[in-house]
Amino acid sequence: MDGNLQSNDLSGVVEADRAHVWHHLSQHAGYMSEDNQTDPKIMVEGKGMRIWDQHGREHLDAVSGGVWTVNVGYGRESIADAVRDQLVKMNFFGGTVGSIPAAMFSERLISKMPGMSRVYYANSGSEANEKGFKMVRQIAHKRYGGNKHKILYRDRDYHGTTIACLSGGGQDERNAQYGPFTPGFIKVPHCLEYRAMDQGLGDLSGEAYGSAAANAIEEVILREGPDTVGALCLEPITAGGGVIVPPEGYWPRVQEICKKYDILLHIDEVVCGMGRTGTWFGYQHYGIQPDIVTMAKGVASGYAAISCCVTTEAVFNMFKDDTSDHLNYFRDISTFGGCTAGPAAALENMRILEDEKLLENTTAMGDYMLDQLEALKDKHKVAGEARGKGLFLGLELVADRDTREPLAEKLVAQVVGHCMAKDAVIVGMTNRSVPGFNNTLCFSPSLIATKDDIDTIITSVDGALTAVMG
Repeated sequence: MDGNLQSNDLSGVVEADRAHVWHHLSQHAGYMSEDNQTDPKIMVEGKGMRIWDQHGREHLDAVSGGVWTVNVGYGRESIADAVRDQLVKMNFFGGTVGSIPAAMFSERLISKMPGMSRVYYANSGSEANEKGFKMVRQIAHKRYGGNKHKILYRDRDYHGTTIACLSGGGQDERNAQYGPFTPGFIKVPHCLEYRAMDQGLGDLSGEAYGSAAANAIEEVILREGPDTVGALCLEPITAGGGVIVPPEGYWPRVQEICKKYDILLHIDEVVCGMGRTGTWFGYQHYGIQPDIVTMAKGVASGYAAISCCVTTEAVFNMFKDDTSDHLNYFRDISTFGGCTAGPAAALENMRILEDEKLLENTTAMGDYMLDQLEALKDKHKVAGEARGKGLFLGLELVADRDTREPLAEKLVAQVVGHCMAKDAVIVGMTNRSVPGFNNTLCFSPSLIATKDDIDTIITSVDGALTAVMG
């Protein structure tokens, strides 16, 4: 820590937090009980991959801010300076007009996305996905008499917290108690080969399984009627649903199906985007051409709020092809999509990614970490499958390797808790997402990670598995 805190006594901050802050994804009962009071954790400072809490305890962050966000690490003064300078110059105007950082970042971003051409700014991943959904619905009314309005989504995928995004989200525990949902969202099966037996595809593997998993999407399209389906929204690699890397044969077949039935392909890069998997965007591993790409999180590494809904020129042109129609444009606005801090931070974030060769580091360190996770399988019977791409990795824990019965969620949580309590290493897990399958440890260290950082993470997980499972 730099020692610049106004006071070493943060008890007032803790009490203010306890009394007034509603934390995300948290049960607060433990903070409020008079006989068993637990202090909320306050993170005070960050540098590189380390963060310090209110007690001055140093933590190694293996989840980039808890939700796969801080891609270039903490304490980047150049990003803070870029944001400060821009805010003094021009902080905001609604997105009906342009700004210098918005124009410059859009140009820089599109240079990394061949085939894409237009950037719509918003402030969160949920909002970016909402924009994509609204585009699909408006196109359905403009061109197809409202018929081609259905949006397909995949089991285990996650697209955000709004009601429409939950309607198109494949994590039933995330969705529980928030219905009724927006009509017109249709689920397709997941593509986790490790769980192929649950789909009746246990005799298939590799490309054969990948093609079969994609063909299951076509079956849904034919069941619903191709003339009613407007878009397919997928994560390139499923994140919170278990870190699922699609097998060979999957993505080419998905692209083929979308073209066959004139269905827009919407890729949700909110987690994978900006280098997380070793390429600028996850879909670029697979040689496909999406129509809509959404992103947030790593776009500015958490230094400012920003998200983008990026489209092809063909999609953009559908909103300006008839000037005689007074409704023939995208009648949408995101208030904070007009903030200049986001694109200013994103420009500097992208410079850091390029100048420090962090995509190359992500590939190298990701390969190293995946090897280390694989090695844990030799020591721990509960380590069922290690998977991932780049610095976006998961370790699925099982009670029985032969049957692949998932390890109980409470035991997985104990592993995560042990890493935090003993070693101050912050790792994640599938968090109340898929009933019965919240059994995957999740890792997304910043793209600046070194071998020493990864060794520390692996050593902590190794010790936690031993302590919890024996």
